[in-house]
Amino acid sequence: MQIFYASRDGQSRKIATHIAGRLAARGIPATPTDLATSQPSAADLAAQPMVVAIMSIRYGKHLAEGLTFVETFKGLDAPPPLVLASVNLTARKPGKDTAEGNAYLRKLIAKNGLAPTLAAAFAGRLDYPRYGFFDRHIIRFIMLITGGPTDPTTVVEYTPWDRVDAFANDIAALVEAGRNGQGG
Repeated sequence: MQIFYASRDGQSRKIATHIAGRLAARGIPATPTDLATSQPSAADLAAQPMVVAIMSIRYGKHLAEGLTFVETFKGLDAPPPLVLASVNLTARKPGKDTAEGNAYLRKLIAKNGLAPTLAAAFAGRLDYPRYGFFDRHIIRFIMLITGGPTDPTTVVEYTPWDRVDAFANDIAALVEAGRNGQGG
């Protein structure tokens, strides 16, 4: 199984790698695949028993390579089950960490006519010192508007790793049910 991810600052990659590790511990080999360097073909996706995508947000939009992936996926005649996660700082707020409560994930699903078997939103990491001048100021402005930290020295890991573990366990349960002929 491949876990496709779109990441600008590395947090979606970190989440995809973490999920792959949790799946491997349950006997399910999974390989994180960076959509910025390797876009799957429609045939590649159609051949998968399940498609897992971890996509991050930048300035209110999912990354272009993630959207290209979604375009390919939604063009499939008989798509495999889709597991989808959006990584964004909005998900740090209570109620904004679900497919229903996270506007970015809800919009992605609705706009593209997706029907994920499993979907979640995870908060990412805020790391002002790592950002370039432009990114740092834009993100600080967004945080000012949304009530987040604006100190340019702030580094906060918002990702709820216990929820990521639960998400990985849910993926494993879907894979195991598919192996046992119980659907997916």
